[in-house]
Amino acid sequence: MPKEKEEQKTEELKNKLEECEKLKNEYLASWQRERADFLNYKKGELTRIGELIKYADLPILDNFEVIEKNLPDDLKNNESVKGILQIKNQIQDFLRNQGVEEVKSLGQKFDPNFHEVVEEVKTKDREKGIVIEEVQKGYESNGRLLRPAKVKVTK
Repeated sequence: MPKEKEEQKTEELKNKLEECEKLKNEYLASWQRERADFLNYKKGELTRIGELIKYADLPILDNFEVIEKNLPDDLKNNESVKGILQIKNQIQDFLRNQGVEEVKSLGQKFDPNFHEVVEEVKTKDREKGIVIEEVQKGYESNGRLLRPAKVKVTK
């Protein structure tokens, strides 16, 4: 093969390599932008879901808790009432599937990061600062507090 053709072929290969290198860099930059956009979208969706859950389902669930807590004994085995309370279970299942968990409170030491004291109760047989009653459940989602539990603690 003549030297001239060899140089021409080498030049063509260099140009092709440079073109491939340029395309690779463009594709990589585009992929990185899209990945960043996706991660921002995902983060935003988690925030929106958390806010939606915070303001939409939790008060409904609170109302079911109050109903169940104050339900007269003669209605506890009523099939219609059981059906209505099944809705509460469905809401709880939905929230669990969305990563929402109840804040553990009863019997726990008061933690201002997860609890809000609504009353202090004087007791003789318990250590000070122990949660003895949960007035309103608290919830967290993926390690982020949605709402603190409203609790009564020992004084």
